[in-house]
Amino acid sequence: MKTHPGRRTRVLVATTATAGTVLLAACTSTDDGGGGSTTAGGVELVKAGQLTTCTHLPYPPFQSEIDGKVQGFDVALIDLVADDLGVKQQILDTPFENFKTGAFLNSGECDLAAAGMTITDERKKNVDFSDPYFNATQAVLVAKGSGVGSLADVKSENVELGAQAQTTGEDYVKGEGFDPVSFESSDAVLNGLRTGQVKAVVIDYPVVQGWLKDEANADAFTVAEQIDTGEQYGFTVKKGNKALQDAVNKALADAKADGTYEKLYEQWIGPYDESAAS
Repeated sequence: MKTHPGRRTRVLVATTATAGTVLLAACTSTDDGGGGSTTAGGVELVKAGQLTTCTHLPYPPFQSEIDGKVQGFDVALIDLVADDLGVKQQILDTPFENFKTGAFLNSGECDLAAAGMTITDERKKNVDFSDPYFNATQAVLVAKGSGVGSLADVKSENVELGAQAQTTGEDYVKGEGFDPVSFESSDAVLNGLRTGQVKAVVIDYPVVQGWLKDEANADAFTVAEQIDTGEQYGFTVKKGNKALQDAVNKALADAKADGTYEKLYEQWIGPYDESAAS
């Protein structure tokens, strides 16, 4: 099931998951009379006093609503960018297809997008990516005792397969000759497996890691196979927005250098995997 293009966005305020001093920055209106502002770092923002982030919920452990607040690994990393700019992060929940086209960046609704998004040449035509911040693999997840031990088994045994619509996981299995059942979100994919709508799913492995932290899930389901597709996640900005792109890259580099990245990785994803972070 694909996200409806007309779905209304929800405005959600992110919780700051990192400690640190917020740098003070003067915000001034842009010359065109719009609602934008310029921070002390020379980064123009679509709304004064805030860094507006487009995402697609839920996608734990990268972003999801917990206790009424949007939290996760992506949220915490972008909080670091906001701190450097002397503003607060605010999040818009938007349809996932928006991230391929950069529509909400181009329309001035968001400054950047953070959605556990894989860097691809096709997407680079529409948006500018940050430096990679996460190396991701795909996982084939099945019920324990299913007898399925690989994606090859899914094909040979004609097992019903699910994937999230508009994702590289879905693209990958289609390229392997599958016709997967499409679900709107990662939660919907996993619920489809849990309720028996499908017998196997292909989904980003870090999502599975977080899901299997729940004992009930771990007792019932298992990773049949990990598939290294060479995927790396990146944050995106509007084409040509080098000032913000540089600010994101600086925050990522600083976080990796001072140990903040490792701390956030362990908080949201699990035991630190240097190969996934490099």
